[in-house]
Amino acid sequence: MTAPAPAAQRIVLFDGVCNLCNDTVRFVLARDLEGRFKFAPLQSGAGRALLTKYGLSADLLGTVVLIEDGRAFERSDAALRIAAGLGGAWPALGALRLVPRPLRDALYDWIARNRYRWFGRREECALPTPDQRHRFLA
Repeated sequence: MTAPAPAAQRIVLFDGVCNLCNDTVRFVLARDLEGRFKFAPLQSGAGRALLTKYGLSADLLGTVVLIEDGRAFERSDAALRIAAGLGGAWPALGALRLVPRPLRDALYDWIARNRYRWFGRREECALPTPDQRHRFLA
């Protein structure tokens, strides 16, 4: 695994074979102009090591995980924190934190359960472009 990320960086762990997840990573890459987010597929060595480090199941493929300030956030909390770290109007989605977490997570879980059917999946994790490679953990 690479060296720990500086406090200003955040690590996004995502399902590397999920088309929706890969599209979301590309979306974040395009809007994170300061390069604060790093990425690792949950299936990768770095992803599994981080899951273990934060006491999360290595089989946790149905959610996004955000490592930030030494803490791991999952599901809707992770998604809203990622949006808060982007430019433009995306941080306004933070207002959704007013919705009780069980309701937010129920919607998140419904989408996660159907993501392969709705958006498809890859046979293997997508590879970053050469100019994005430094943003991905090995």
